[in-house]
Amino acid sequence: MTQYLALNSELGILIDEQRLLRGLARNMLGEEDIAGVVIEDGQGRELVREERNIPGPFETAQKWVHLSETKDGMASMDLITENRDGDRIGQVKVVYSTSGIEDLVTKMKQRFLIIALILILISCLIFYVISGSLVAPVISLAKIARKVSLGNHAIRAPEGNTPETIKLAEAFNEMLDSIALGRKTIVQAYEKMARQETLVEVGKFSMMIAHEVKNPLAIIKSSLEILKRELNIPRENVALTFAEEEIVRLNDLIESFLMFARPARPNFERIDLNRLMYQVVTGFEIQYPDGPIEIRSSVPEEPFYASADFDLFSRGVTNIIMNACEASLGKGIVDISIECKRKKWQLYVKDQGKGIPEQNSGRIFEPFFTTKAKGTGLGLAFADQVVKAHGGNIKAENRPEGGALFCVTMFSNLKEDEI
Repeated sequence: MTQYLALNSELGILIDEQRLLRGLARNMLGEEDIAGVVIEDGQGRELVREERNIPGPFETAQKWVHLSETKDGMASMDLITENRDGDRIGQVKVVYSTSGIEDLVTKMKQRFLIIALILILISCLIFYVISGSLVAPVISLAKIARKVSLGNHAIRAPEGNTPETIKLAEAFNEMLDSIALGRKTIVQAYEKMARQETLVEVGKFSMMIAHEVKNPLAIIKSSLEILKRELNIPRENVALTFAEEEIVRLNDLIESFLMFARPARPNFERIDLNRLMYQVVTGFEIQYPDGPIEIRSSVPEEPFYASADFDLFSRGVTNIIMNACEASLGKGIVDISIECKRKKWQLYVKDQGKGIPEQNSGRIFEPFFTTKAKGTGLGLAFADQVVKAHGGNIKAENRPEGGALFCVTMFSNLKEDEI
């Protein structure tokens, strides 16, 4: 604006036309921020001064007024030589208020602060969302770890939403699985140690029973036989019959202890398992000829040869069948069947008893575990011991129609030419 005033003031200064210059000055005062206008000639004499009262602060801008052309229309030599000091004919001064500029700067600062604050809030929100998605799985893992430390070993970490958190959850779950496997191994080792300690105690107890009880029982039984003959006591005498039965029961109990505590090493030889089972089943059929327990059997005639101890294996499977008869509570059908597949031999024993309680399904082969009032808990334990000594296994489960099913699996470890 000062440049514009200097250009338009040239003619008025040359002809000393103050009215023209005053008009220019007043026109300048029409601008919002202009507070005063001063026009001087080349000697510094003030030609025009116009002012008005507006709020400050103020700044002053000044501009020299130069002679643009000579009288004959040719460019001045001073202009050609770019030495313009000789053609200065006056000067204009414009006093303007900087309050508008400062207000503008203040508004720009405020807008900048508002925009910066909005950007900061948006950045914080984005950071919160992103950090939440990253931190949430870690917090979840910490909570799960705390639950695991309190004893909840079945809990597992959920997968995250990012590849990193997914890998972290997988690694954490693998660690929990490894810990669970380690705990299971330790528990099994402790159970095995406890069982070994129990067997040691059973062995000691069995030896004591064998020396301190079995021989006196034999003497008592022989003495009763002598008394029956000498005193002519009838066989139907209830007291004597009861005493003889109890002596037999105690003797069987001692035999069970000795058999389990000191199992004989299998004397392996080539035997026909189907022929062995035929003899065992025949013994039970003779024992229950017309009784309430019916023995049904399906034994293949084709031989299945394997390396086994005939007597030891016979006693093992006899205990399984005897358990089925006792579980039937003196009535029902005990079904015995055999399946042969190449080198695999399986014995199935089914009864019609009450089945195996769910809470006892994992303990039925443990020594001394029994649900019978007069049981020793050694029959199935002995059978399991014998079958495992022959390289086989026993499984037990409940039948859908009722009763229990025992499956004994054996393998023929003979060579082709031995079969």
